Amino acid sequence: MPHPLITQEQIDTYQRDGVVLVKGLFRDHVEALRKGIETNMAEPGEYAAENLKAGEGGRFFDDYCNWQRIPEFEEVIRASPAALVAADLMQSGSVQVFHDHVLVKEPGTSKPTPWHQDSPYYFVEGEQTISFWSPLDPVKEASLRCVAGSHLWEKPVLPTRWLSEQNFYPDADTYMPVPDPDVESMTITEWEMEPGDAVAFNYKTLHGARGNQTQSRRRAFSLRLLGDDARYVERPGRTSPPFPGHGMKPGEKLREDWFPVILQR
Repeated sequence: MPHPLITQEQIDTYQRDGVVLVKGLFRDHVEALRKGIETNMAEPGEYAAENLKAGEGGRFFDDYCNWQRIPEFEEVIRASPAALVAADLMQSGSVQVFHDHVLVKEPGTSKPTPWHQDSPYYFVEGEQTISFWSPLDPVKEASLRCVAGSHLWEKPVLPTRWLSEQNFYPDADTYMPVPDPDVESMTITEWEMEPGDAVAFNYKTLHGARGNQTQSRRRAFSLRLLGDDARYVERPGRTSPPFPGHGMKPGEKLREDWFPVILQR
């Protein structure tokens, strides 16, 4: 039987569309995540970024790979039902931590998060992958948007740098151009969400997010997890996150001392 937070219909939807809403996934951990984000913003990690150009209003902060130094993040990863729900949605017997990601858009931040797939930025490939994007503030007008079925596209979408908008890797021919889902009438999923709800999506699902032109902050915590078939792959350049000195070879499962298995059925 699936975890009580989800149904078999949601599992089927996740497999078909590559995205589904999970109500209340982090409901019992909202305050811990808020505290962790405040720590993260006060003490940014080495990958922290400000994603606005000069003259653009608001603030768009993001940072990742901090769960091992921010106790609240580790607590949520290990104590929440995220691993159990991930195993059901991915249809995987194991769940492995990849990394965490914090994104904060302050009021008046008009810049959207660009359309992208996560997978081309990463050094891991597999069909059994999942990201949970969870707002820590009520979300109506600055929500995550995902293109249903895009995880099944034959060619990956060109990864670009959010601030400079340059290509992430030198060989652009390997990738399809970044589409405009609104103009191209693609099926876009988007939900009003309460703190602790989560959008679950495959690493290959095309997604972006609206700017935050409300009067409220928009804090979000993302957790990236891996399933049974995830394997290390080499990319034509420095990946994001880079994890320097990992020592892995193509085709290997990610090393468990860096990327721990948190569920094994």
